[in-house]
Amino acid sequence: MPGRIPENILDDILSRVDIVEIIAGYLPLKRSGRNFKTCCPFHHEKTPSFMVSPDRQIYHCFGCGESGNAFKFLMRYERLDFPEAVEALARKTGVILPQDERHQSKTSGLSAQVYRINELAAGFYAGNLNSPQGLKPKDYLLKRGIKEETIHGLKLGLALDRWDSLINNLRPKSISLDLLEKAGLVINKEGGGYYDRFRNRIIFPIFDIKDRVLGFGARVLDNSLPKYLNSPETPVYTKGRHLYGFNLAKESIRENDFVAIVEGYLDFIIPYQEGLKSIVASLGTALTIEQVRFLKRYTHNVVMVYDADSAGELATLRSLDIFIEEEMNVKIVSLPKGLDPDSFVRKYGVAAFRDKIINAQNILDYKLGILKSRYNLKEIEGVAKVSALMLETIAKFKNAVLKSEYLRRLAQELNIREEALLQDLHKVKTEGPNSVAHMTIHRRVNSVNPTEKLLMSLMLEESSLINRIRDTLDVKDFQDERISRIVSIMFDLVDQGKAVEPQILMNHLGDDISELVCESVFLPQAASESHKERVVDNCIQRMKSDRMKLERERLHEQIKSAQALGDNEALKRLTEEFHCLIKKKAGKV
Repeated sequence: MPGRIPENILDDILSRVDIVEIIAGYLPLKRSGRNFKTCCPFHHEKTPSFMVSPDRQIYHCFGCGESGNAFKFLMRYERLDFPEAVEALARKTGVILPQDERHQSKTSGLSAQVYRINELAAGFYAGNLNSPQGLKPKDYLLKRGIKEETIHGLKLGLALDRWDSLINNLRPKSISLDLLEKAGLVINKEGGGYYDRFRNRIIFPIFDIKDRVLGFGARVLDNSLPKYLNSPETPVYTKGRHLYGFNLAKESIRENDFVAIVEGYLDFIIPYQEGLKSIVASLGTALTIEQVRFLKRYTHNVVMVYDADSAGELATLRSLDIFIEEEMNVKIVSLPKGLDPDSFVRKYGVAAFRDKIINAQNILDYKLGILKSRYNLKEIEGVAKVSALMLETIAKFKNAVLKSEYLRRLAQELNIREEALLQDLHKVKTEGPNSVAHMTIHRRVNSVNPTEKLLMSLMLEESSLINRIRDTLDVKDFQDERISRIVSIMFDLVDQGKAVEPQILMNHLGDDISELVCESVFLPQAASESHKERVVDNCIQRMKSDRMKLERERLHEQIKSAQALGDNEALKRLTEEFHCLIKKKAGKV
């Protein structure tokens, strides 16, 4: 049982939850007959193919095959593990989880232990900053414009200039060095033993959306390198998936329908402290698809803020294309040379910073300006290079009007024919990164035996048919292993006196099998009520016939093998089996 949570508890939660309400809290749903639909949050698409069934309490995307119940949606969308998703829905529905199980879900497992260790480490570092040893580091932060309440609110801390201060603090709390290493807080020496990863640095705890400490960023207090050091990837921290300050900014982002993205910790802290609340930091790395999709849940309007030293890099420009692929509105601010968001706000004030954001450039104008400064447009090779790089971005726009307008403007800027640009645009490949995977999924689902799939759909529509089918067919009669698994679980649920509901089946099935169930639910009804009995009979007869055909082919091959080997005893037995099968088909036995 997933998460070792009792089945009756899971069933109780699912019986109380409304999956439409859950998903509508994240995505805009529109009524479509008896169901609801929207664009899938798990892959790129323009036409909605993500369906939600209020009757069956499941969802299914006909574009990428993603499917499941309320637990699965929370796990995929919020990146929760199974016990976390159960606990979240239990709170929402008022279901009381057994205390021992709840305690286990919180305290067992590597992730839970790492969260606890991070929390203890954050407390230790914060304590150091407020100790006599933290006087100079704290004075440094205050002189950088960070207020006392901000230091406290962000739990900023200090790693002492010692090799083992954290180790010595946490070991008496029964935390093993192995766990500290897994949390990324200590490093294993080549000759044996461990030492603290962070030493003589200002510590910036990195929080998730639930205000849990995921990891740490650390800035030097002198001129040593590297200037910044971050936690390595751990069971709870994955680089390129999180945004610094999002736990504080999320509500403002949602309310204002906009977010400014900066690069570093101080670039977030100073503007946020001075009143610009819709801001996050990318932790100094190029944005990833995971970060962009995470932001997309809260807003479609993004302003990237770069200092002059980081602006204009081609890798940076390419990362901005992700926003276009996700159909988000992205603009760019490039600050004056020598200034970053931190120093700009301290020098000119947050109002001036807001003005920069309000007057941000759109991505095409910004990219074109950068490219024009790099390539000589008086030479045909320069024009060709700029047009090729610009078309890479324009091709990613899904809106035909925007694509056409940007082509027109590019033709004017480069003084070339629009038709020539259009021809080159058609050569640019813009297929999404998941297109091959999606095709594979569809090939897999479409390869299912249509008769078996139809019979399974009838059983899902009308649970009263299950007993009748079980009296006539065996699980082994279903040749497709996935269908056989689904049918087997249906039979088990009936034996246990439980209702056969798709949302309940989800808890027993893997992703590929769940997809079959969900797709069957959302397809048009297999037959009218008056014809279902006849359709069932036809399916059963077809499956029996197919099974007999396979059995004949098997016996035929074995007979040939026995003849070749000269095994007369086996040949006699197999020949008798073959004749009995023929008589059975003819209805004589």
